[in-house]
Order: sequence, then C-alpha cells, then structure tokens
Amino acid sequence: MSVLTRDEAQTRAKLLDVHHYGIELDLTRGDETFDSRTVIRFTARADADTFVELKPAELRSVTLDGQPLDPETLAENRLPLKGLTAGAHELRVDAVMRYSRTGEGMHRFTDPTDGETYVYTQLFMEDVQRVFAAFDQPDLKAVFELSVTAPEGWTVLANGVTEHLGNGRWTAAPTPLVSTYLVAVAAGPWHSVRTEHRGLPFGIHCRRSLAPYLDADADEILDVTRACFDRYHEKFDEPYPFDSYDQAFVPEFNAGAMENPGLVTFRDEFVYRSAVTDTERQTRAMVIAHEMAHMWFGDLVTLRWWDDIWLNESFAEYMGYQTLTEATRFTDTWTDFGVARKSWGYDADQRPSTHPVAPDPEAVPDTASAMLNFDGISYAKGASALRQLVAWLGEKDFLAGINTHFARHKFGNATLADFIDNLASATERDVHAWADSWLRTTGVDTLVPTVTAAADGGHTLTVEHRGSRPHRIAVGLYDPDLSDGGRLTLRERLELDVPQAEPVAIGKRPALLLLNDGDLSYAKVRFDAESFGAVRGSLSGLPDPLTRAVVWNALRDAVRDGELPAMAYVEAARAHLPQETDLALVQGVLSFATAHVADRFASAEERPAALATLTDLCRDLIRRTEDGSHPGLRLTAVRHFIDVAAHPDTISAWFSEGTVPGGPELDPELRWRILGRLAVLGAVDDAVIDAELVQDPSATGQEGAARCRAALPDPEAKRRAWEEMFTTDDLSNYLFTATAQGFWQPEQAELVREYVERYWPDAVAVAARRGPAIAEAAGRWAFPVHAISDRTLALGEACLRDAEPIPALRRKLADQLDDLARALRVREA
Repeated sequence: MSVLTRDEAQTRAKLLDVHHYGIELDLTRGDETFDSRTVIRFTARADADTFVELKPAELRSVTLDGQPLDPETLAENRLPLKGLTAGAHELRVDAVMRYSRTGEGMHRFTDPTDGETYVYTQLFMEDVQRVFAAFDQPDLKAVFELSVTAPEGWTVLANGVTEHLGNGRWTAAPTPLVSTYLVAVAAGPWHSVRTEHRGLPFGIHCRRSLAPYLDADADEILDVTRACFDRYHEKFDEPYPFDSYDQAFVPEFNAGAMENPGLVTFRDEFVYRSAVTDTERQTRAMVIAHEMAHMWFGDLVTLRWWDDIWLNESFAEYMGYQTLTEATRFTDTWTDFGVARKSWGYDADQRPSTHPVAPDPEAVPDTASAMLNFDGISYAKGASALRQLVAWLGEKDFLAGINTHFARHKFGNATLADFIDNLASATERDVHAWADSWLRTTGVDTLVPTVTAAADGGHTLTVEHRGSRPHRIAVGLYDPDLSDGGRLTLRERLELDVPQAEPVAIGKRPALLLLNDGDLSYAKVRFDAESFGAVRGSLSGLPDPLTRAVVWNALRDAVRDGELPAMAYVEAARAHLPQETDLALVQGVLSFATAHVADRFASAEERPAALATLTDLCRDLIRRTEDGSHPGLRLTAVRHFIDVAAHPDTISAWFSEGTVPGGPELDPELRWRILGRLAVLGAVDDAVIDAELVQDPSATGQEGAARCRAALPDPEAKRRAWEEMFTTDDLSNYLFTATAQGFWQPEQAELVREYVERYWPDAVAVAARRGPAIAEAAGRWAFPVHAISDRTLALGEACLRDAEPIPALRRKLADQLDDLARALRVREA
C-alpha cells in the first residue's frame, strides 16, 4: 500500500479546495462487506494531475464531472485523477468495502452474549479510505453529509444529529468543516441514555448486553461530561463548535478513545462489568475530559501535518487532568498522572527511538512514520512540558494565548509555529526560546542535589543539572515532627530556577530535601545520602500523595538506571505500602514491583523471594482492609495477591468458594484473573476453562478463556495458541492480544524456549499480512518479554537488521529490545 508523504500532501493542498462530501453507506449487504458511494465536490486551482485514496474490495464505477474513469487504474490505494483543469469538479465513486476485524476502518463485531452485531468507524491517520473515497489528509477540510442504510432495529450515530427516515435509512446533519480522519459512524442496536445540556443533545451508548452496567454509571458519566463541558466554556472563548455530544462505548477498540467531533468513541471496557477502584473511575473521567478538550484542540483547530500530532495529544492530556481536578470530585488527578502516565514518557524518552515532543517536519516524511509518534512522548512528556510551561508562564497568559489560537484558526489548520506565536502574543516571556529548549530536544534531564554547610551555621543547596532544559521547580524541605512519632512534615517549599545562578540558602539541614516537589517539571531527580536515608525510613509518612509519587518515581528511575538494587525497591514497597492510602500509588508501585522487578529485573534465583515478599505485602493490605473501610485498596491488594501467587492453594480455594473471606465476592474479572493464574501454575485444565466460559460467554469471557488456554503449561496448548496468533489470521485484535498475554510466562521459560527463535520471522510475517494494529499487538503483547538473555537480544537485533519488518512492528521491536538490554544491565548491576 502507498503511504501519503508530507511532500505529496503539501502539493495536493496547494492544488485543491475540497468543499463537500456526500457519503452513502449500506450496511445491509452481509457480514463481510458494505456498499460505499461517495460524491466529492472540489475545486482545482490549476491544471494538474492528482489522486484520491480508496481501499475497496471492489471498485464498481468512478465518474469525474460525469465522465467515466477506468476502475482498473486504481493502483494499491490510489485512484489517479489525470488532466484536471482549473475550476470546479465533481467525483463520484461506487465501491464495495470490506469490514475490519482489527479495529481499523469499519470494524464489525458480533456480541457472543446475545448475537447482536455492531459496527463503528476508526478512521484515524489513513483509514478513512477503508470506508469511503477521500482526499485523505488533515488540511483538506470539508463539509461531510452522510446517509446510512442499516438493518431494522439498529440506531445510527454520526458526527451530527441523526434522523431515521424509515426503512432502515438514516441521515446525519451536515458537519462544519472537519478533517477526513474525524468522520465517524457507529451503528447497531445500541442501548442509549440521552439528556440535554445547555440546549444540546447529549447521549451515552453501549451494546445491549452492557446496558445494566452503563445504567448503573450513567449519572456519574454524564455528571463528569457536564462538569467538564461547563469548565471548558469558562476557559475557552470559543463555544463548543458542534451540534450534539454523543459518547459511544464500542467493542474491540484499539485506543482508549477517539475524539471524533460530536461522536467520541471509547473502548467499552470503560463500561465496568465488575468492581473497580476509584482510581479506575478517575481514569475513565480523565479520558472523558481528554477527548472533550480535543473538540477545540484537534477538531476545531487541526494540525496541518502529522508532525504536530503532539499539539493535539499533549494539550488534551494536560487539559484532561487539570480540568478534572478543577471541575469534579477527582481532585487528586496529578498524583495518578505522576505515577501512572509520566513514567510512560520517561521510559520512551530514554530509548533509541526517542524523538522531540515537536519533531522536525523532515522526521515525519509520511503517514507510516507519523503513526510511530503516538507514544509516551507525544502524550505524557508533552503534557508534562505544558504543565511546566503553565508554571513558568502563568495560567492567565497561557489561556489568553490558547484563545488567540482558537480565534485565528477555527475550522482551519495550524502548525507549531502558529501555536507558539499565539502564546507569545499573550506574554513578555520568550516563548520561542522555551519551545526550542523543551519541544525540540530529546532525553530526560537529571537533577542532583548537594547540600553544603555554610559559614553562618546554615546550609546551601546546589543542584547539578545533567541536561539542557530550564526548569522551574519546587524544592521541599522536610523535618521530623517529634510530637508525631518523627513523621516528616513540610518546613518550607522553595521555588527554584535550574540552572541556578548561585547556591540557595536553605537554613538548617532538612532530614529530606526533595527536588521537583509537586511534580511540576519533567526530570529525573536523585537524593543526597541523608535524604535517601530519610526516604527509606519515612517515605510512607510524607504528608502529600503527590510528594510520595515523586519519591516513588525517583526510586523507580534509580532501579532502571542500575543505581538501586531491584530488590531494594521491593523491600521499600514491603515497608511502606501497608501504610499507603492513595490508590494510584499502591497500584503503580505494585505494578512496577511485579511486572518489572519480579518478572524482569530480578534474576531467576531472586524471583521466588520477590514473589514471596509481594505476597506478604498483599496479605498485609488484605488484613488491613477487613473492616470494609477501604474497598478500593482491598480490591487492589486481592488482584495483586492473585498475580504473584506462587502456589495455587489460597486462590484455588477462593475460586471454589466464589469469594475472598471477608469479601469481595468474585465477579467475572476476578474469576478470570484467578483462573489465568491457576492456568500458569498448572492447577486447571481445558475443562475448567470451558466450564467458566459457559458461565460467562461474553466477549470478555471469550478473551479470558483465550488468555487462560494460552497460559496452560502444556506443549499442545502452546502449539495451538501460536498457530492461532501467527498462522490462521482468524483472531480479532482483542483475541490476538488475549492469547499473546497468556502465552509467555516467567514460570514456563523452558517450555516455550523454542518459540523465542520462531517469534521473529512469524511476527514479521503476520504484521505484513494483517497490518499496523496486529503489528502493534504482536510487538507489544506477543514479544518474548521474559526471555532475558544475550541470545534473545542478538536474535532481535538480527531481525531489525535483516528481516525488514513493517514500520509499526519495527518501532515496537526496537523499544522492546532496548528494554531487554536495560534488564540485562540492571541484572548485572
């Protein structure tokens, strides 16, 4: 398939003005294909040749200005338009399109619970051409007018308000000017909850089998939606630019959500079938806030080319967390960002594949390379940079610049240069220099404190700055409170600009000196020796969860850099988590201690001790929560107890009894979680998995069964799972992922050793056949992550050198191999 290059997009944008798309979709043609008829009205500014994109199963006919074009001229995904003359034109395309099972284009899903079928579009980047013919680039905005023929009993949702005309025919109100990748359709027998807010129709939708769970949370979802909507209208001068606001929770969705104007699509795991923690509810609320921010930044004002994707994602990420904090009951969101999201950015920024937040346009020459930048840098690092910008610039000037940006470019396209110019118009500060330092550079700065005794009996602080970016940070000075058992209390929080002009007087030597207290900047921080001693003894006593998040992140970074023994992190968790009250911190620390330390950084000899320590820690948390006062903490502890169980006895008894003594009762999520761990330990067989699937035949149950079957320590089970992933091509994106998650287990290293060598050619082949979504899953989930050896590293490097994996897989493999090399270094250290 031909990918669109930046040069081609610029040439086409200079040639064409695209005015209107009329799109007719017929979804009644069967399970494999649908009909797509498109009329595009556009103007050419000069005589020239160009092309339109389309990926049909069959191209039936094409006419340009009433004259037929030869369908046989379609080459890969490009239909040439030869000999265009300056002036107005009309292109008509009649095609048969293929449904997707990988979450790309028009995805089709049949719910195993009730047999109902749903379809929805995900047209991001270059997948609009899987649904209708288009000049597929973000800076050729147009009005879109859709009509859809759907089976009787279905509801059709789209970017604008839809109307049912009878006989299964639906029309959607014309959109304002929007980019091709933002067009959206979702059709099926949806269960819907509708309301109005500020005169606009609001709706939330899910498949019918999830109706009771959506209804249970509808008030919370809509309350968050309304609160964020109102807060954005306080921040932004431009009103919400579309005619309605629907949120559809759709099955087998690859991303967390997609910001289609007027019809945001979310993965339907956000409709909770089982018990969840308040932190998970906060995450759902943050995604709602994030996607709504895109209505302005991304949809109203859109990037010109994909080098500026960070503008969309970083802005929405920052605004999502900040607005949630300001407008809802979730007032501690930056702690969750610090412990769960920021590490994503730090990790990505230390790999060879790192890139600037705002990459040079030449580094994003085509859509294939642009797709690789949807990572922790564009999201987490970019949001961290904006948070630092607000701390440096002040929120008033920041918002003034943003509103200038919206006013100048609404319903159009803009670049990084436009964004920086608009920010600069609102302040006397040198925003251009800030952008050069923060947005055009790579890597993570490191800040190291030195405390020196002064002649007057006090002390001074000097910060060693390893890096190039300026930082405005807070420095926390903490002393023991002898009246409260020696718990650390905040004496003072200094504001400091790094690099320093001169050492800063801090008075009496504090027990703990913490750089970047409050987490307003993006940098790794280290401790001086005395502060590290205070951390080891008093971490859990620090008064602010965001402060504790900064400390835990510093310990995490020290482990990954080989400066702190991996088992020391587990010991710190054992010492301090039993007193922790913040759910995001407990979840984040346990996840790193399990998935990174116990499963990767610890040697085979150390792993049993790590699991035993984590088991004891989780057991303590379970005991602490027996009074029912911390249900979220108890649920987190139970989940992780299951994950680290080295012996089946306790969790097998829970499974048989259907409850944990003292609660909780085992809902579907916990039952599949236990069954997955029992499968790894060889304590169940196919018959037990089949019986559980009878009890829970849902899509989630199907995924749980696939995960469990692949996890069985049986050669035949491994063979079947491997063939399903890499040979048959029958698995949907979600079932592929579930199978891959079950396949590799640290306890089964010998059993799956032969597959480590088979992985490289098989992953390259399946990625080439099935495309970027499966390539992403194969690189992320099917990678032999526990095969930590020089041999695995050599095999992977040879694959990158010789096998020519498609870009989506190449990037994942490069990142995985860098993480593998880091694990080897940590073990050696």
